[in-house]
Amino acid sequence: MDENKTVETTVAADSHTTEGGAAYMNSIHKWGRIWNFSMVAVLFSFPIIVAIVFGAMPDWKGLGMGLLATAPMYWAVGVVETFTYIPMLGAGGSYLSFVTGNISNLKLPCALGALDQAGVKGSSEEGEVISTIAIAVSSIVTTVIIILGVILLVPLTPLLENPVLDPAFEQILPALFGGLGVVFVSRNWKIAIAPIVLMLVLFIAIPALNAGTVGIMVPVSVIFTMVVSRVMYKKGLL
Repeated sequence: MDENKTVETTVAADSHTTEGGAAYMNSIHKWGRIWNFSMVAVLFSFPIIVAIVFGAMPDWKGLGMGLLATAPMYWAVGVVETFTYIPMLGAGGSYLSFVTGNISNLKLPCALGALDQAGVKGSSEEGEVISTIAIAVSSIVTTVIIILGVILLVPLTPLLENPVLDPAFEQILPALFGGLGVVFVSRNWKIAIAPIVLMLVLFIAIPALNAGTVGIMVPVSVIFTMVVSRVMYKKGLL
């Protein structure tokens, strides 16, 4: 009898957790769509309002030619990033990241660090909550720092422009990603070899690749790593 009661209690608890998780995810998708579409409307409204108020309508032919040359690349990157980031960030974290931006440099490291500390995956119910909280805190901290930077920019300009500090500013991103890299590479160094070699070869062989191409190269590296990992798994190397 006691064992039956324990089983029934466990099943009821799991059912309650599943229902709660489903309700949470429905809420995430509802508000995520609302805020994302709202931000799209706000972003498009500014240039439209400026053009109408100041009578500065764009050259539609020139605009179309420019979009034809550049938009397909961003569409491709957008699709790739969607499939790349969502499994790592979860639904809530992805909605928030795509609204606030700066995913690869800030939101992704914060979310992965929080998930690693908690020992959960971004696709789990716990990971959904932790990733969303981490990205939300990151966004708030970034906003506060930007506000402080605007306020203190003039007083701190002489200090920030001091040549002594230049080497430190140049190493901020390498230090950030280096610290994260050690953590994740140490988990499975075999998987890490392929993307490291690929990126070294590309950036050395193609000097035009620089910090401005990070948004494109991250998804490329992720897809390449997934393919290589799948091959290695099939061959029994993992």
